[in-house]
Amino acid sequence: MERLKTIDGETLLREPLQPLNFIVETLLSQGLHILAGSPKVGKSWLALWLSVQVAKGEPVWGMEVRQGTTLYLCLEDSRLRIQNRLSEITESAPASVHFCTECSPLGKGLEQQLETFLTDHSDTVLVIIDTLQMIRGVRFDNAYANDYRDLSVLKKIADRHQIAILLIHHLRKEGAEDVFARISGTTAISGAVDSSFTLVEEQRGSGRAKLFCVGRDIEYREITLERNEENVWEMQSDSFRQPELLGDKVVQLLDRMTREQPTFIGTPTQLVETIDPLGTENLSPKRIARRIEQSAGMLGKLGITSLTRRSNGKRLIELHRADSAAEQCTPRLDPVAPASAPERPP
Repeated sequence: MERLKTIDGETLLREPLQPLNFIVETLLSQGLHILAGSPKVGKSWLALWLSVQVAKGEPVWGMEVRQGTTLYLCLEDSRLRIQNRLSEITESAPASVHFCTECSPLGKGLEQQLETFLTDHSDTVLVIIDTLQMIRGVRFDNAYANDYRDLSVLKKIADRHQIAILLIHHLRKEGAEDVFARISGTTAISGAVDSSFTLVEEQRGSGRAKLFCVGRDIEYREITLERNEENVWEMQSDSFRQPELLGDKVVQLLDRMTREQPTFIGTPTQLVETIDPLGTENLSPKRIARRIEQSAGMLGKLGITSLTRRSNGKRLIELHRADSAAEQCTPRLDPVAPASAPERPP
């Protein structure tokens, strides 16, 4: 019998932590995700626009994207409808966004079809399946088992290829105080996915909606959207954009720091004291490492690489700027000794 492959806590904490790949910075990471909403609320318009933006490498509501090939399985539409919708939201679509109106169901060939596409297009970063119900395979007697089995298959594919798979799904008709409890199906769906997004319209036909976002690797946030004349959902407000949570602010501070000090190795507390010595940005040492992981793409574009690791029982963050400015020799911050920084005001 094959033994369990385990890792002890001491070894695990010593292993360098690689930043999680985000397809849309701070919002959509690699893994399995679900976008649910009422019929005709505009989920498919949002999915289509998202697939094009990522393929083009253009920001999503001001957030940087990881550009790459995208696949949109638009299983409730015809090519004519997709063509008409595509011409409304963009003047040009890149060859790196692919559309498909027919596929096999789960358990009857879809897994192999996805694997073949991902092999043929190794730069794929996002797959959108519209809708989940259209690919459901053979059923067990237990509804919970059905949901968990189907989503587990897709999650394994997403994790193996380090891509994001976004499932378009429906909300139940009956209301619920928790919008995520309204996602159709059993609790296995919310349990199996990495993130859940619900698109809830303020009033039927109003063109205004709120996108509720929750997940394992993202902060809870509510994004207010309005659909314009081209049927593109534009952001009106974002609860995530607070000084203590804004990933862009951390990027700006790290950009400024690494221009003067190209290499940094220190604890989260030392890093916060270095980039925010007066405490005006309200940065938390406990969250700074996660904020860096979520902003890895933006940092990379600035030539800044990041790594989180353990040393002598301490959590260390290592930053290095690889551009020309970094060629100047600058003293390294001692990873053990406390970082020197101006005293915080009382």
